[in-house]
Amino acid sequence: MKMGVGQIIEIVYLDKAGKISQRKIKIKDIRDGMIRATCLTTDAPRVFRIHNILAWQPAKNQRAG
Repeated sequence: MKMGVGQIIEIVYLDKAGKISQRKIKIKDIRDGMIRATCLTTDAPRVFRIHNILAWQPAKNQRAG
Protein backbone atom coordinates (compact mmCIF):
# COMPACT_ATOMS: atom_id res chain seq x y z
CA MET A 1 0.00 0.00 0.00
CA LYS A 2 1.25 3.46 -0.86
CA MET A 3 0.84 6.78 0.98
CA GLY A 4 -1.18 9.39 -0.87
CA VAL A 5 -2.31 13.00 -0.66
CA GLY A 6 -5.51 13.34 1.37
CA GLN A 7 -4.90 10.07 3.20
CA ILE A 8 -4.96 9.91 6.99
CA ILE A 9 -2.20 7.68 8.35
CA GLU A 10 -0.64 6.79 11.67
CA ILE A 11 3.15 7.09 11.78
CA VAL A 12 5.99 6.23 14.13
CA TYR A 13 8.53 8.99 13.58
CA LEU A 14 12.13 9.64 14.63
CA ASP A 15 12.75 13.39 14.97
CA LYS A 16 16.09 15.18 14.51
CA ALA A 17 16.75 15.03 18.28
CA GLY A 18 16.37 11.24 18.22
CA LYS A 19 12.96 11.22 19.93
CA ILE A 20 10.38 8.70 18.71
CA SER A 21 6.73 9.73 18.55
CA GLN A 22 3.50 8.28 17.23
CA ARG A 23 1.13 10.60 15.37
CA LYS A 24 -1.97 10.56 13.23
CA ILE A 25 -1.53 12.87 10.23
CA LYS A 26 -3.44 13.96 7.13
CA ILE A 27 -1.13 14.15 4.11
CA LYS A 28 -1.22 17.45 2.19
CA ASP A 29 1.79 16.98 -0.14
CA ILE A 30 4.59 14.49 -0.79
CA ARG A 31 7.66 15.90 -2.53
CA ASP A 32 11.47 15.82 -2.39
CA GLY A 33 11.59 13.22 0.37
CA MET A 34 9.26 15.22 2.58
CA ILE A 35 5.64 14.84 3.65
CA ARG A 36 3.73 18.02 4.40
CA ALA A 37 0.79 17.17 6.61
CA THR A 38 -1.56 18.30 9.34
CA CYS A 39 -0.89 16.59 12.65
CA LEU A 40 -4.35 15.61 13.87
CA THR A 41 -3.18 15.42 17.47
CA THR A 42 -2.15 19.10 17.63
CA ASP A 43 -4.14 20.35 14.60
CA ALA A 44 -0.92 21.99 13.36
CA PRO A 45 0.95 21.84 10.05
CA ARG A 46 4.09 19.68 10.12
CA VAL A 47 6.78 18.50 7.74
CA PHE A 48 8.16 14.96 8.08
CA ARG A 49 11.23 13.49 6.39
CA ILE A 50 10.16 10.24 4.74
CA HIS A 51 13.37 8.44 5.73
CA ASN A 52 12.62 9.21 9.41
CA ILE A 53 9.25 7.46 9.32
CA LEU A 54 9.96 4.15 11.05
CA ALA A 55 6.49 2.65 10.45
CA TRP A 56 3.13 3.70 9.06
CA GLN A 57 -0.35 2.34 8.47
CA PRO A 58 -3.65 3.73 7.25
CA ALA A 59 -5.53 5.19 10.22
CA LYS A 60 -8.22 2.91 11.53
CA ASN A 61 -10.61 5.87 11.64
CA GLN A 62 -10.16 7.87 8.43
CA ARG A 63 -12.14 10.85 9.73
CA ALA A 64 -10.06 13.84 10.79
CA GLY A 65 -9.97 14.51 14.53
